[in-house]
Amino acid sequence: MEAIIEFKNVTKEYAVGEHSLIALDDVSLTIGEGEFVVVLGPSGAGKSTLLNLLGGMDFADKGKIVVNGTDIVGLSDDRLTEYRAENVGFVFQFYNLIPTLTAIENIAVTKSIVKEPIDAARALDMVGLADHANQFPAQLSGGEQQRVSIARAVAKNPALLLCDEPTGALDSETGSVVLTMLQDMSRQLRKTVIVVTHNAVLAEAADRIIRIRNGRIAGVERNAAPKPMREVSL
Repeated sequence: MEAIIEFKNVTKEYAVGEHSLIALDDVSLTIGEGEFVVVLGPSGAGKSTLLNLLGGMDFADKGKIVVNGTDIVGLSDDRLTEYRAENVGFVFQFYNLIPTLTAIENIAVTKSIVKEPIDAARALDMVGLADHANQFPAQLSGGEQQRVSIARAVAKNPALLLCDEPTGALDSETGSVVLTMLQDMSRQLRKTVIVVTHNAVLAEAADRIIRIRNGRIAGVERNAAPKPMREVSL
């Protein structure tokens, strides 16, 4: 499987008062195109830092992060903005929808930032909410809002879908629906989907499992027979 992401000896430090906190410490890993990846680790392990660096929302202090052949470390602000717009779709624990826009309007905002977006109505249909196009976020359940968030991310037509605890605010049944959709994006659309979570059971459905502890890679596993997400007991 062709690698789409490569971290090479990546280190990230944060200043905390007079001291420094090493959030990622000499991390190296590869991720293949179209993989469904689960990143596991306790709170503070460095999971979200890894995702933020990959998404171009923060900067590595050392090393290289190569995505589709381009090292994004050291890109100018303008080029990094282009990278985020063209390559990355974000799905967060809290849905970050614009409350004054309808579901379809929340998705359609991507048209202004990408070159080849997926039609908003099609993206909404892909997550099973075509009948909710004209409803506002306050009129939707938490699970429905998260599905709109996924549709918005997918509408950018990105190579990467980066998901930070995407079911953290949902009950287990609704969370299973959302995670099934994300796995389907990997399987059907060949998107590389990376899910950061503390829920180890999700490893059963992953193509690749990356375990992080104290800012270091504690292990990387390839799952020879990943389960369909709907068969995983959350």
